[in-house]
Amino acid sequence: MSDGAALAGPDGALRCPWALSAPEYVAYHDEEWGRPVHGDDALFERLSLEAFQSGLSWITILRRRPGFRAAFADFKIAAVAAFTDEDRERLLADAGIIRNRAKIDATLANARALTEWSPGELDALIWSHAPDPAGRPAPRTLSDVPPVTPESTALSKALKKRGLRFVGPTTAYALMQACGLVDDHLETCVARRAPSAARS
Repeated sequence: MSDGAALAGPDGALRCPWALSAPEYVAYHDEEWGRPVHGDDALFERLSLEAFQSGLSWITILRRRPGFRAAFADFKIAAVAAFTDEDRERLLADAGIIRNRAKIDATLANARALTEWSPGELDALIWSHAPDPAGRPAPRTLSDVPPVTPESTALSKALKKRGLRFVGPTTAYALMQACGLVDDHLETCVARRAPSAARS
């Protein structure tokens, strides 16, 4: 039984234990999670998927991500904002995504709200809440990783103030982890030493 410390993967390299719970997780953990993500559309995708993940395991979302991208026009903000009532009904009937009415409606509403923002404004707002990386030591076990931080609470409040929905402090922190605002790879995890690669 793991105590939450890094574990050896199939290649012998140490990784965060959650990365070894399903085959799809290894590549996501090694190549995406914790790497800086920039660009309004890319961040809208991550924000939307984290909202859909609420109450579910991330693997459920990861396995459906191709379906989500097909259903939501690759999460292009302008395209999703233009979705009609017919698109909403299509989404509610799409077995390739999570058919949660409240989360679908929030995603559509968020896209419409974001069309009123200036280009780059979502990116700038989210990244303005990145904490000083020197402010917290690298986590040694999973118990050292918080579910919520003051920065994620502030980010949640800032997004809600601007009209976005399904962006509570826990969802905001998951976004910060996934998009590289914080590096929560464990101290001995091979991915912590990997160079970051931004996605735009």
